[in-house]
Amino acid sequence: MSKSKITPLADRILVRRIEEEVAKVGSLYIPDTAKEKPQQAEVIAAGPGRVKEDGTRVPLEVQVGDKVLISKYAGTEIKLDGVEHLIMREDDVLAIIK
Repeated sequence: MSKSKITPLADRILVRRIEEEVAKVGSLYIPDTAKEKPQQAEVIAAGPGRVKEDGTRVPLEVQVGDKVLISKYAGTEIKLDGVEHLIMREDDVLAIIK
């Protein structure tokens, strides 16, 4: 895995959605505009964690390389080298997929 050009700050993470392999339903093809956004993603980069009021840092639970389940409309979409990614808070991660 190549190193990301972006380092998220605080409790933010950079993820890339994992596309699902559904091209058609029955004999009907589903156009890209009708497909739902995938809710599974891979963590590409992670910030150092949030800082509490007393100055201590709380490390993130997710790590680079983790497969995660994310909220449907979470994060801010960005493009890196022509590939869509999301920057989001760790709170928008619903679960880590094992």
